[in-house]
Amino acid sequence: MFDRSPPHPPRPDARATAVLDAAAIAARAQVAAERIYRLARRTPVAPLPGDEAGALVKMEQLQVTGAFKLRGATNKLMSLSEAAMRAGVITSSTGNHGLGVATAAQALRIGAEVYLSAQVSEAKRAKIVALGAQIRIAGDDPLAAELAARAAAAATGRTYVSPYNDAEVIAGQGTLGVEILEQAPDVAAVYVAVGGGGLISGIGSVLKRHAPQIEVVGCWPEHSAALYESLRAGRIVEAPELPTLSESTAGGVEPDSITFALAREVIDHTVLVSEAQILAAMRFGVAQGWAMEGASGVALAAYWRDRARLAGRRALVLLCGGNPSPQVAAQI
Repeated sequence: MFDRSPPHPPRPDARATAVLDAAAIAARAQVAAERIYRLARRTPVAPLPGDEAGALVKMEQLQVTGAFKLRGATNKLMSLSEAAMRAGVITSSTGNHGLGVATAAQALRIGAEVYLSAQVSEAKRAKIVALGAQIRIAGDDPLAAELAARAAAAATGRTYVSPYNDAEVIAGQGTLGVEILEQAPDVAAVYVAVGGGGLISGIGSVLKRHAPQIEVVGCWPEHSAALYESLRAGRIVEAPELPTLSESTAGGVEPDSITFALAREVIDHTVLVSEAQILAAMRFGVAQGWAMEGASGVALAAYWRDRARLAGRRALVLLCGGNPSPQVAAQI
């Protein structure tokens, strides 16, 4: 279902190659929706101010940790055996996933260690430490921290909690799709910022299972579009990375990530946006009184860039988080 503009090589059927297909993730998301609200909250949907087509925004920046990552982290930790909980967990993060794992681990009394790249701001590091998790700085980019965390988990017998490459994490993010169907079942398209692909894989799986007429739109910053380039290439590839306001979607995609096949199955259309467009969207959101991080700006900017194509059909834009680093907040 990946948009064919610009063109990319023909692909095999995604259902034949996925470790778990969209239907399986959708079923797991329903299970996740029965348990994560012990820690997470349902977030509201509101009109997008000034939009003539009546677009909506899903305000996930109002989540307990300020971002959607709490959903996947909570679902993963709640799925662990008692022995795995006692052993503890290791994760890697650009910030929001670390906050989610630390929050869920604290509530469930599970020991947690969070690997961060040197890119992660001191402010986010301090929040994670305040929640009782240990942190370790590893490498200069998110993929390096991720690979180091996986190696440490394997060496110590602890569970690695991937930011995106895990079925239970993806299913937890899929609870947003469950909520969207309850709150805005008549939308024609849903705009979602994409990093490693866990969020759009979860949401898209639920929508394709229960409302296949809703278009799933993947949104990337031009400066950091690793999964987009992988989808174009037909395999996971390394892609050029430049600094971006969308800090939480930055970085590469882990080799053999299950999100690759899922994203191919569920994404209908793609939009890339510039840093100037992201900044304009973030400034608009802040003017409405919304907390806005770069990834939320990516989705909103993508909708603005793409809305003529929708010809007045109603869309929903996911504002996935509101935790910008101090450096990004200063630019707003």
